[in-house]
Amino acid sequence: MSHRILIMEDDHEIVDMLKQYLVKEGYVIDSAYDGQAGMVQFVSTHYELVVVDIMMPKLDGIEVIKQIRERSAVPILIMSAKDSDVDKALGLGFGADDYIAKPFSMIEIAARIKAAIRRSTVYANREAAEPSSEFGNPQVYQFGHLRVDVGNFAAFKEERELRLTSKEFDILKLFITNPNRVFTKAQIYGFVWQDDYYGDENVINVHIRRLREKIEDNPSEPRYIKTLWGIGYKWEG
Repeated sequence: MSHRILIMEDDHEIVDMLKQYLVKEGYVIDSAYDGQAGMVQFVSTHYELVVVDIMMPKLDGIEVIKQIRERSAVPILIMSAKDSDVDKALGLGFGADDYIAKPFSMIEIAARIKAAIRRSTVYANREAAEPSSEFGNPQVYQFGHLRVDVGNFAAFKEERELRLTSKEFDILKLFITNPNRVFTKAQIYGFVWQDDYYGDENVINVHIRRLREKIEDNPSEPRYIKTLWGIGYKWEG
């Protein structure tokens, strides 16, 4: 079965190029040239992935991502001509899964799309399966007021369930099942995204920041996720 993708982009030339290339790769492509039209299509059709441009008329990409995340955990790939850290962090912070800067090659964006769909499928299948002992026992980890139920993909802080994205939970699980082990950003990307590291540190930085905001009492002075400057991160619990 072909995967259906929605592209929201106001540049007709880019949309045409993406359509032409991705259809040859076996995808079914729908498109919208503004965020408002894109959301109309999104709520009426099931998509395996959404490609969103940040700068769009009527409804910009950030608002589109916020509205999608209120309804769905579908993978979202951001496109933007702005190459600033703020642009990337803002988009990823609202729940996008990956970022690609314009201009890009068709080969690169096709690889990102394929990887995002693969990760989403693996995660969905894993959630549907019975809890396993893949990460050893216990399946429930307690750290002060923080409790993580690996088998049921749930985390609680003071008995309040945290709303973690799939990537945030996978990063958390990687840390708690490997306490005091130092992970570089490339290693985190490889384990969690199960893909080659593209050298864009913002993807890891933003997810770590968002995870700290949810699990730490004081994110600016983290108790659990420690930064080793110039090296990476480790879990102290």
